[in-house]
Amino acid sequence: MANRHLSRSVVLQTLFEWDFRQLSTEAAKEALARNASEFAPAAGDLPFMGDLLAGAITRKPDLDLVIGKAAPEWSIERIAPVDRNVLRLGLFELLFADRDKVPAKVAINEAIELAKSFGGEHSGRFINGVLGAVYKELGEPGKDEVSKKKKDVPYEQMPVQRLGGAVVYARQGSEVYLALVHDIFGHWTLSKGKIGDAPEIAEESTDEGTIRSIKEELGLDITIKEKLGENEYVASDPATGKKRKHVTYFLAEAPFSEVKLEQKGGLDDARWFRLQDALDLNFYEDMFPIIEKAVQHLTAKPITKTKI
Repeated sequence: MANRHLSRSVVLQTLFEWDFRQLSTEAAKEALARNASEFAPAAGDLPFMGDLLAGAITRKPDLDLVIGKAAPEWSIERIAPVDRNVLRLGLFELLFADRDKVPAKVAINEAIELAKSFGGEHSGRFINGVLGAVYKELGEPGKDEVSKKKKDVPYEQMPVQRLGGAVVYARQGSEVYLALVHDIFGHWTLSKGKIGDAPEIAEESTDEGTIRSIKEELGLDITIKEKLGENEYVASDPATGKKRKHVTYFLAEAPFSEVKLEQKGGLDDARWFRLQDALDLNFYEDMFPIIEKAVQHLTAKPITKTKI
């Protein structure tokens, strides 16, 4: 069965893009197809995603009116872009979806989880408050229903997907620059890609896969200097359920040449930043330790090639 949480994540990403870029409805449909192909190729749930996106866009005036009444101290323009689009999705399902297929509590809980994953520190609480107020106005439908949850797979039994990424730097005169990518949720982050995700590259090492991935994504030929660290998080896959994504990050040097961002969903910009300017950008919290370690290496000692 297709993973509806993943499908909702893809719709949220597309709705954010539609809102941020002021896309037409037709362009939003094209963006959805692209994002679904990139982030949920095995989902087989495009009709559900299409209906959800179309509903949220078509009902936007009604949804925004409800948001304004449920959160009168916040104008729709003042609400963070991710949060307001999570609200639109959650409200559309809460108010207009078939309740036999999407119970009210499921609509609210799904929206809260999306907010926690893609919003800010307080987004989950904010979404819960707004949708909870609407839920009470509706008479708390399904309050006594007991939801049936799939049995969670123990963490140690989840399949592991390898990824490789890098803090890519270049030297130009006396300056050091970092090559960073920007996602459609408003954050600058590090370029990364899947390792060994096709039969012809199944045996590639982590550093080989990282070099290949960054070449594909940024058009840069990098030389890995050293390993910076690793992190791991749990993500949902439509075919296998939850999986552990294990990312290895490197420090890598590249020539100071034009960055050519691969055209794919999720990213909308890539560029070089002077090292001192990059530190003021909006990064995801879990990226700071990796970037700080790279900066320490770049400013405190010469970079030498080490064996991975």
